[in-house]
Formats: sequence, structure tokens, C-alpha cells
Amino acid sequence: MLESTIILIDNSEWTRSGDYTPSRFAAQADAVNLLAGAKTQAHPENTVGVLTMAGKTPRVLVTPTPDLGKVLNCMNDVEIESECNYSASIQIGCLALKHRQNKNQRQRIVMFVGSPISEDMETLVKIAKKLKKNSVAVDVISFGCESENEEKLAAFHQAVNSNENSNLVTVPPGPVLSDVLISSPIFQGEGGSAYGFGGSGGAGAEGFEFGVDPNMDADLALALRVSLEEERARQNAAAPAETSAAGGDATGISATPSAAAAAPTTDMELDEDALLQQALAMSMQVDQEEAAATPAGTVPVATPVAPGAPSAAAPADAAMFDVEDEELRLALSLSMQEAEPEPQAKPPSDSSGGK
Repeated sequence: MLESTIILIDNSEWTRSGDYTPSRFAAQADAVNLLAGAKTQAHPENTVGVLTMAGKTPRVLVTPTPDLGKVLNCMNDVEIESECNYSASIQIGCLALKHRQNKNQRQRIVMFVGSPISEDMETLVKIAKKLKKNSVAVDVISFGCESENEEKLAAFHQAVNSNENSNLVTVPPGPVLSDVLISSPIFQGEGGSAYGFGGSGGAGAEGFEFGVDPNMDADLALALRVSLEEERARQNAAAPAETSAAGGDATGISATPSAAAAAPTTDMELDEDALLQQALAMSMQVDQEEAAATPAGTVPVATPVAPGAPSAAAPADAAMFDVEDEELRLALSLSMQEAEPEPQAKPPSDSSGGK
């Protein structure tokens, strides 16, 4: 929906209260940033403006603009002071919407109410009827003083609502303000699903993958799809590494190449058995270089032990194992000697056959 929105911020002294985490004003600022992002993402020509309601007079910080950065930056300049003038703020916000550049945009005011409303009910209803006559929809978020303002805001919402184009959301202390608003009609009814929140406002977006209509936001749909495919590929690559380390000796060749491909970059995924095989292979290579008198029978033993790990991983992993520790080298040599009888069992069998 093509729309121009002006957000009315409650920056009164009441917003210093800490009944909302971390405070009323901080929770409100997070919700404003999230709401502005949802509005600008819903349609490329949507505009968002910001107006503060407290102080000597309501002040327009940002006129309706499609630049989300301006809205986010202006929140850093908001000062907390005195009390809110709700009636004047609503009328100034309506005037800002009237001077929007694109007259095809629908007009909407989003008002945060975090302090008691000083105006009487008749004044609010009168203003609401004028807004309805000028086709201005109003969303009201009541928090902090929801019980004091309940009756006035209910009358205001009833007077301004036209064909369910306006919403009144009351958020009690406890839950995070922005989390409650994400699931409210304020987000769902105004392109919230196009921003990734899901909901009924996405014109059938629930029937699409990830809840995003590719015709409305092709870039977002593509990014979500690529992210999902990368995650699946990562999980598929990690699964063979775990299974090959545990049962690579029993399964044989099929699991070994996958583990070998993952070994150079994912050493932490190898279990103790695979690391032990690499340690034995490297220890054998060190013994062959440093001990020239090593029997020739040791050379063939190095080849059958190495298949548990790729040859390219040995130089990278050599720094991980301290081969200078004599006790460790001795233990590895003893383990190698225990493994030697299997490949060298043939010569004794030949000699016995000769007898």
C-alpha cells in the first residue's frame, strides 16, 4: 500500500520511567525504528516522518521521507522534557501529511501515548472526526498509562476509525514493546509481511516461500533463499565429517573423501580417533627423517595409516602436535609397533610355508 506516515513520539518526563525495559522512552525508540523500517520496506515510495509531542511546542524532526537513515538518525536528537500536547501534535502531524509530495499516498498517523492525556474526551473526539473527514488513518500505541487513558483513547479510536483503517493497541508493562507491536495489526495490516514479520497484510504472502511474495520484493526473497541453501549445504558438509570420524574404518572408502575434504578447514569436527590417526602418521614421518637407521619395514606402514586423513592436512596439523615431547613420541612409536604386525604378517607365513 502506497502510504505516507508521520510518527508522533512521546518524549515527556513520564517516559523516563523504567517499567518498560530499559525505559519507556528507549522501548519506544526501538519500536519507532522497527516501524519506520517496516513502512519503508513495504513499498519503495512510502515515506515516514517523525514529530515530538513534548516541549514548548510540538516539533517536526523529519518531514515524510523515503530515506530510512534520516528517521533513524533523528532519534538520537530527541530530548525528554515537560509534558505532551496531544491535540496540537495531532493537528501539526495532519498538516505535515497534507503537504506530502505524492498526493496518491494514503495518510496515516502513528501516535505513541506513554503519559496521561490532559485533553478532555470531547476535544479528542472533535479532532478525530476532522481526521476521518480528511481520510487520515490513526494508529495509537498506549503504554505506561494505559488505564488512565483507556476511556479517552477508546472514544478517539471509535471516532477516527473508518472501514477498520485505524488501530488501537494497548501494551501493559512486562513484555518488550517492539515484540508486541510486531504481532499487532499495526505491522501486519500495513505490509509487515513484506518486511519479514508475516501476517495478513502481505496480499497473499502466506502462500509464498518464507512468507514473501517475490513479485513484491524479489531481492528479499532471493536473499532468504540463498541463505537457506547455504545453511543446508553447511549442514550437509558437516554431517559426513562426523559420521566418517566415528565409522570411517568400518564403512571404508565412501565416508573418507568427505572427511578428507572437510579436514583442512574444519579440524574441530574431527573426533579423537581421526586426530590420533593424523598424529601417528606425522610421528612416523618425523621418525623417518630424524632416524636414518629406521628399518625399511616402517615405510610401508606409513601408507596404510595415513588414509584416515588427507596428505594436505598433515602440514597444517603438524603445528598442533608437539612432536618434540620425547614421552609422546615414545608412546606414538609403541603404538606404531603394535600396528606393524598386521601388514608384516606375510613374511612369517611365507617362511612357514617354505618349511
